[in-house]
Amino acid sequence: MIELNAPDQKSVRLESATAGEALEKLGLRGGALAAMVNGKAVDLYRPLTESGSIEPIGPDSEEGLDILRHSAAHLMAQAVAEMYPGTRFGVGPAIRDGFYYDMEIPGGITEEDLPKIEKEMRRIAKRAIPVERREMSKEEALAYFREKDDPYKAEIISELEEEKVSLYFQGNYADLCRGPHVPNTSYVRHFKLLSVAGAYWRGDEKNIMLTRVYGTAFGNEEALEAYIRRMEEAKSRDHRRLGKELDLFSIQAEGPGFPFFHPRGMVILNGLMDFWRKEHTKRGYCEIRTPLILDRSLWIRSGHWDHYRENMYFTEIDEQPFAIKPMNCPGGMLVYKSQIRSYRDLPMRVAELGIVHRHERSGVLHGLMRVRCFTQDDAHLYCRPEQVKDEIIGIMDLCRYIYSDVFGFKYTMELSTRPENSMGSEEQWDIAESALKQALEESGAEYRLNPGDGAFYGPKIDFHLEDCIGRTWQCGTIQLDFQMPEKFDLTYIGADGKEHRPVMLHRTILGSLERFFGILIENFAGAFPYWIAPVQVRILPVSGDFVDYAKETAQKLRAKGIRVEIDERDEKLGKKIRDAQTQKIPYMAVVGEKEMQSGTIAPRERSRGDLGSMPMDTFLEVLAGEFDPLKS
Repeated sequence: MIELNAPDQKSVRLESATAGEALEKLGLRGGALAAMVNGKAVDLYRPLTESGSIEPIGPDSEEGLDILRHSAAHLMAQAVAEMYPGTRFGVGPAIRDGFYYDMEIPGGITEEDLPKIEKEMRRIAKRAIPVERREMSKEEALAYFREKDDPYKAEIISELEEEKVSLYFQGNYADLCRGPHVPNTSYVRHFKLLSVAGAYWRGDEKNIMLTRVYGTAFGNEEALEAYIRRMEEAKSRDHRRLGKELDLFSIQAEGPGFPFFHPRGMVILNGLMDFWRKEHTKRGYCEIRTPLILDRSLWIRSGHWDHYRENMYFTEIDEQPFAIKPMNCPGGMLVYKSQIRSYRDLPMRVAELGIVHRHERSGVLHGLMRVRCFTQDDAHLYCRPEQVKDEIIGIMDLCRYIYSDVFGFKYTMELSTRPENSMGSEEQWDIAESALKQALEESGAEYRLNPGDGAFYGPKIDFHLEDCIGRTWQCGTIQLDFQMPEKFDLTYIGADGKEHRPVMLHRTILGSLERFFGILIENFAGAFPYWIAPVQVRILPVSGDFVDYAKETAQKLRAKGIRVEIDERDEKLGKKIRDAQTQKIPYMAVVGEKEMQSGTIAPRERSRGDLGSMPMDTFLEVLAGEFDPLKS
């Protein structure tokens, strides 16, 4: 007999049962896709062999959506297999908000083919084909997929260490998978195929280019429709399109992954950096700049050579090997070591807006969001052990001010713990993780645990921003590091006159300035807040007769530090207003005969419209009332 306990304190004793039967006995089967048994997700038809806890996994839970989307990927693959005989299958995982499948499809497909594939998926789903898990030896699985002429699955299986593998069968389709999955195809009803892209097998440009089909699935139609509306809104806010329309930046063929910033884009970047510097100065940071290229031995000492080499660029100087920096921290530590430090110098808060280069595969490059060269708003804090907690809380307070107070983002925090490829002892990691956890709990902050996702040198707190349409972006991070001070032999002289090892905090707020710029473009749909808008006021002369007065007006505004331009085109006023609205200009100032005679202007605000004619001094008071963190 086994005894199973449900979350509502109900329990049941059974001689033998599947997970689904146990849920049925407990009155919890309705709507379940799978079951969580002793903390592990299993198929409903999995036989239970030991006592413990059990609860249903529904389609609206995080685990349930993952199972649903993975099952939708299999459903799509089955539809493609039936519609395009000879298709070979790569991998088809569930991802955030959806799924994809990489396939070698004879003749290929385009996005125009997606509705036909969806139709076939719905036909298969209605048949309620059972989804069955079968375990077999590695050799049997290899033989199965080789017989089906599927080299991609065979390649994956041949690299597995396990002697047994699991396959999931639904009708005449089978896939290598750990599962779990839905009981039958009818559970996958609310789905949508989204796009087609190319993807190199295993992300390697030397391999064949496969067809990647993206899709999504939800537990109900309302959630699916809401997601589709959100994606349509996201498409209208795409920073790549708006960046071109607003003349902010470009990506040129001569520099793939290396953004070119145009004059208007530089206004925003410089505004971000000015604001960043102002806030860091207020909080006791000093700023440094370290070289772009440094000797390879430095990267060997830091551990990046062993843990990050595949993402680095290299060069030679005087026949000696050098590396272009992917991170700022090793150079920062050389600055720390440049003189003897006292305990009175700590905490030492050292910031750097450092340009770094990281090799990203061409297939993952995406506008400003994924680039090969970016500016990282780094800071490294060197502390005595008793100072660590307060410094972490101080960083969290700076994040709150920038994210919430200045830019209006909601955000969540995540504590990531020791990964498999970590450096250092278990004791050091326990101390580091405990310090971060204590700072989070004492500050009253809510956070989520993300086991095994820390940096190789220490655990971290990540900050996830939520934009105005509900998407999240990981920007800031706080990483506690005992390893680098050891590797670089960093010390300070304590009150006892002896050498001690400082604790090091790595931290970013904006993360990549380029990526944060892209996030701002999409969050504000190009309508930037007044203080950071590339052009704050555009003056619109009614005709050429009033251009001189427009220039006089512009000069008065520029004298107050306001970014102004004049639309001198020989166009009707209505078109000039519409164009300024399209360009997301915060304020327009119309000048004509009446304004020139009375020495006034007629301003318009982009969301409120006409503000009425007013003297220049009054308009300056209106502008002075706009939020501007650079002046606060």
